[in-house]
Amino acid sequence: MSHYRIEVRGHLDPAWSPQWGLTIHQRAAGTTLLHGELRDEAALLGCLQQLSGLGATILSVERIPHPQEGTNDEPYDEWST
Repeated sequence: MSHYRIEVRGHLDPAWSPQWGLTIHQRAAGTTLLHGELRDEAALLGCLQQLSGLGATILSVERIPHPQEGTNDEPYDEWST
């Protein structure tokens, strides 16, 4: 499993959260952040295809390393703003 952060233009309905198993944060800047664990690249691709099918403009996709992978960063700190 890998942690991912996906940013899309516009605000997605939080009701989509269970569909992908990702947490959805609507931001004041008019974007939405989705983050959480996906089991593999196929799950990531499926999520991205569904977002595209909804007409969402995908702004970024980032794999967030787990702390045990050699980073001392807290991966979600920047997302709370």
